[in-house]
Amino acid sequence: MASLFRPTLRAVSTRTLHTQVPVPTSTPSALSLIRSQPSQYVVASVAGRKYLLTPRDLLTVPRLKDVKVGDVLRLSDIHELGSREFTIRGNPTIPPEQVRVEATVVEHTKGQMEFIFKKKRRKGYERTVQHKQTYTRLRIGPIEIVEDASSSS
Repeated sequence: MASLFRPTLRAVSTRTLHTQVPVPTSTPSALSLIRSQPSQYVVASVAGRKYLLTPRDLLTVPRLKDVKVGDVLRLSDIHELGSREFTIRGNPTIPPEQVRVEATVVEHTKGQMEFIFKKKRRKGYERTVQHKQTYTRLRIGPIEIVEDASSSS
């Protein structure tokens, strides 16, 4: 029974990655590491809601009244930028000078027909309200991580 409680010494093994990447110590170095990754993503606010976006995504949001088909929107509220291995979070947002994401308006469309049935019991009151919600569809462009002018010189 005493052998069950005897501490055992184990050899500590470290897991080696295929590519040993240094841990970034500053924001510009983290941005350059994310830029070197093959794919990136952003978490951005569009029409008051947060969406996880990658390049070439097709995003459906509630109707944006001030835009026309073909307009290019620049997403300014970017909360998070990341890749497979690294992530940068804003406090609350990442400054627009560091990351540029554009979205193109593809179409204005309507959702499926919704039937809302209203009834007051024992009064003979029954109504069916039909409704289609309007949406705007956006195509997300490339995520451009702006290179800092002071670090390149």
